[in-house]
Amino acid sequence: MASVFGHSIVGFTLAKVIDKHHAKWLIIFAIFSTILPDFDVIGFKFGIPYEHPMGHRGFSHSILFSVIWAFVLMITLGRKNKSVWFLVIFLSTLSHGLLDAMTSGGEGVGFLIPFDNSRFFFPFRDIQVSPIGVEAFFSEWGMRVLFSEFKYVFIPSLLILAVRFLICRFKDIL
Repeated sequence: MASVFGHSIVGFTLAKVIDKHHAKWLIIFAIFSTILPDFDVIGFKFGIPYEHPMGHRGFSHSILFSVIWAFVLMITLGRKNKSVWFLVIFLSTLSHGLLDAMTSGGEGVGFLIPFDNSRFFFPFRDIQVSPIGVEAFFSEWGMRVLFSEFKYVFIPSLLILAVRFLICRFKDIL
């Protein structure tokens, strides 16, 4: 998996770019939605193996899960801007699996679960896989993860945010 930091910046960026009102709650739930799929690690405590459809990088990383979660939040929280809520939450949740499919480790991502239990990676796999657990993260391995995320996630996100800012700024001037 990518780290909580890498996932979070993507949710923040998506919310800021898509929602022109910059709704505080949408930003918070977008960030939360980028982290939510990794709650599946609790399955390890219950003996659910990694490769199981409900295991790590399984159903909670699937496209269907992203659709269901986005729909639930759109119905319950997206009172005025339902389509914006759906789009931001769907893309934020889906981005988790997309980033994980670009990491250097793990067993792949179950994008198509429950229809197909296959696990997938992308050809580009230069984002260092993050260790599971806080203690393991604060190590040399964790530093390598942060450096690779800085290169491949933070810088592109900051560039997208800068372009969005400049477009909005120049639109106001003209």
